[in-house]
Amino acid sequence: MIIAIDGPAGAGKSTIARRIAQHFGIAHLDTGSLYRAVALEALGMGDPADPATAERAAKALDLSMLEDRRLRDENVTAASSVVAAMPAVREALLDFQRNFAQRPGGAVLDGRDIGTVICPDADAKLFLTATAEARALRRTRELQGDAGGAIYQRVLADMKARDARDSVRRAAPLVPADDAIVIDTSTLDADAVFAAALAAIADTLAVTKR
Repeated sequence: MIIAIDGPAGAGKSTIARRIAQHFGIAHLDTGSLYRAVALEALGMGDPADPATAERAAKALDLSMLEDRRLRDENVTAASSVVAAMPAVREALLDFQRNFAQRPGGAVLDGRDIGTVICPDADAKLFLTATAEARALRRTRELQGDAGGAIYQRVLADMKARDARDSVRRAAPLVPADDAIVIDTSTLDADAVFAAALAAIADTLAVTKR
């Protein structure tokens, strides 16, 4: 069973994907962490906006970097959406993601192009979304707790800029798969999103088994 979960930053993809993977007892891959790791490596090499540097970083990717705490740094977050727009970087990571999805028992993958590019034949596809304001508030609290209001406007501006880059890029733009079930998480807590996701997966699997 392969479950694809896509959506913009801050919509709750990774949190829900981890819970779903645990619920079904299958593996989980946060594919965004792959691009963050490439961005971190590229920053160490020089300019992540340089296609040649980004491609070298992707090909030199060390999976142990996925545990690096620096992956959540703001400069890495910004650079990750830059390298993710590069076709050579996406091509370098394509096989790894598809091979992960074929693990015995299945897998849950979350990202921005899982249902459209990486696993177009996934058994269930979800697209989590939320308003930019709701997502920016969540990100602000992650960065500074409830006292993070001072940086909210900057986070919101960064998130809108990232949404624009992800949506208009030529390589795997951020769009829901035609057969994805869209869940708006703007006003939902994690438990409500999890329940909605499980119900959507159950409905999808029921239809495919008919």
